[in-house]
Amino acid sequence: MQRYFISRLVQSVFLLFGVMLLVFVMVRVTGDPAALMMPREASPEDVEAFREKMGFNDPTLVQFGRFISGAITGDFGNSLHFKTPAMPMVVERLPATVQLALTGLVFAVVVGIPLGLVGGFNPGSAIDNIGRFLALLGQSVPNFWLALIMILYFAVRLRWFPTFGRDEWKSVIMPAFVLGLPVMGQVVRLTRSAVLEIRGEDFIRTAHSKGLMPRTIYTKHVLRNVAIPLVSVIGIQFGYMLGGSIYIEFIFAWPGMGQLLQQSIGWRDFPLVQALAVFTSAIVLGLNLLTDMAYAIIDPRIRYGR
Repeated sequence: MQRYFISRLVQSVFLLFGVMLLVFVMVRVTGDPAALMMPREASPEDVEAFREKMGFNDPTLVQFGRFISGAITGDFGNSLHFKTPAMPMVVERLPATVQLALTGLVFAVVVGIPLGLVGGFNPGSAIDNIGRFLALLGQSVPNFWLALIMILYFAVRLRWFPTFGRDEWKSVIMPAFVLGLPVMGQVVRLTRSAVLEIRGEDFIRTAHSKGLMPRTIYTKHVLRNVAIPLVSVIGIQFGYMLGGSIYIEFIFAWPGMGQLLQQSIGWRDFPLVQALAVFTSAIVLGLNLLTDMAYAIIDPRIRYGR
């Protein structure tokens, strides 16, 4: 198992290095960084002075080495808009994004897994049909459209929830529902298909032939094997929810990293954009690494190289 974990850790480090390389290159292939960061009315002399100050006149390898050393220590420079260090601003927005993503994930798991289990154990039942409909709805309805509809109906018309912001506990319900609905649909479908597949395996028939109680079979054999693909999907989806909630946070004015990224792109605040991109990628890679470890613990075939 130790060898498996070390290999996954090395892969994550190389992937993070690739992300930093990609971020460094993307800032420069979009044009002259100094000209993009400076206001449009800036004179050529001001742009040249800014280019010299930021080190853009140095050789590319020198700039990349400086960027990597700064990224390792969390120093991406000062935000051009706020005139303060970029990384502390990103970390300050992390709790709001984690709250939103975690609430959406809890909703997806609490609703999706029971519906998938009931549907897998009783295919064709009324609850199975409801679960399949919700799964289809969650994976087919555009999130941004659903967010606008919920704001118009539940916030503006019924006044059940706040329209935007993070002022009270009710503020998280609508954005978390919109963010978690596609994940819930995927969890329902995966759980249901896994239960249907596992019920037909030889070891399940053997357990029945031994006279084991159905509850024991479902708890010790079916549910444990269903958890194997669920752990992988839930871990990956949580990383996606942390890094892919930009438009949800923008629509609901949720003060998280996604909203900050959207604003920093509009401000052409490249130090802040770089800090957000690298920090979010590091979190996603860390979550994927933890998911791989949990996957190996649950399924011995993974850690023994099958």
